[in-house]
Amino acid sequence: MRKFVMASAALAALLPAIVSGHALAASGPFANMAGSWTGGGTLTMAGGQSERLRCRAAYGVGEDGRNLRLNLTCASDSYNFNLAGDVRYQAGAIVGSWSESSHNAAGTISGRADGNRIEAIARGDNFSASLALTTGPGRQSVVIQPQGTDVRTVAVRLNRR
Repeated sequence: MRKFVMASAALAALLPAIVSGHALAASGPFANMAGSWTGGGTLTMAGGQSERLRCRAAYGVGEDGRNLRLNLTCASDSYNFNLAGDVRYQAGAIVGSWSESSHNAAGTISGRADGNRIEAIARGDNFSASLALTTGPGRQSVVIQPQGTDVRTVAVRLNRR
């Protein structure tokens, strides 16, 4: 459970950074994402219980907006996360990896970017999850639905600081 929550928080912060409001522009989809973002959301368990998440993210952008480096900190009443990730974009596809050093967890992410929406699958050693992202000016929203865990949904919103 702890690794899933940590991975979900990482992905929730990583995926919103994948596209800006101009994902199909000449420069890469990360071009407008550099800087700091804050926000939070809710983790909902299969039994209906929920817990609030608070997150801060810093995004570094390279390769004309086609590469993204993420540093993320998320906290809830029960968990703290310190995450890092790298994602790249090419011809509509996204691929990347994430890691969380304090819990020794890691995984990959792959999918497609189409306008202001991302559909992706995230995989780790002990879980997989589908992800849906929408983005708009100065805000990002992601919904994660894991398979085979006690968590039903993770929903996070980030805003530019």
